[in-house]
Amino acid sequence: MNIFINDAKAEIALDEEKTLGDVMAGIEAWISPTGNRIQRVLTNGKEIPADVLSDSFNTPIEDIKRLDVYISAWRELACEALETLLAACIHREEAPFDEREKIFTGWKESPGARFLDSDIPDIYELAEHVLSGDGLSFADFTVIIEERLRELSDPWKETSDSQALVEIIAKRMEEVPLDMQTGKDKRAAETFQLFSQVFSKLLRVFSIHRSEGFSVEHFVIDDRPAITFIEEFNSVLNELSSAYESKDIVLTGDIAEYELAPRFLKFFTAIKNITKSR
Repeated sequence: MNIFINDAKAEIALDEEKTLGDVMAGIEAWISPTGNRIQRVLTNGKEIPADVLSDSFNTPIEDIKRLDVYISAWRELACEALETLLAACIHREEAPFDEREKIFTGWKESPGARFLDSDIPDIYELAEHVLSGDGLSFADFTVIIEERLRELSDPWKETSDSQALVEIIAKRMEEVPLDMQTGKDKRAAETFQLFSQVFSKLLRVFSIHRSEGFSVEHFVIDDRPAITFIEEFNSVLNELSSAYESKDIVLTGDIAEYELAPRFLKFFTAIKNITKSR
């Protein structure tokens, strides 16, 4: 059997595989860690429809001279899903009121909606509310979708463009103790909100790099393995949340200034360095 992945001959040595199902299981295990998806499968030049693919898994490999597997990258699928969602939102905005429910139902049954539900659930949840008419305004939702599309299409530029804002937020985190001691609670709350938004963005960009094959195994942040650094970062966030909810001004200020601000800058620098190296 000759195996081709996206029209390129794959150097895959078959050992104990006896059936098409065995081979497909191996390919699935190879691509799944990055979130990629198998889109089409052809045997001997004939495409196997997705709904009957499993019925063909018992086919002996001796009966297959050529296997073509077409794979789509996670980033590509995410872009397509968001673009489909954006088109559905535009269609709904322009449609008569009595047709909007049909548009909503049609989108929910689409492959793009299923992808968002499984892989980007926060956007899926927002989309359900927007398309059902009880969520964000179309204009506000469009801003969110366009930001996600920018992250997917050019995560390197999005990281670089965030630097000034990251530095401003880190500086404001250092000022949180003074803000809380002088009654500027609203400013402190705004600082935490800004931090949460940008930190979430950096985590999304990090995930995009991982979906493109970037390995975290040897990725180091502040002389720690990346996973350890992120776990410690999350612990600090939990401590901050507890202190803030209990209105412990001193502890909240100390964590923000001495724990969170420097970690935030180090995390950003690490993500930026991934961008440069790739």
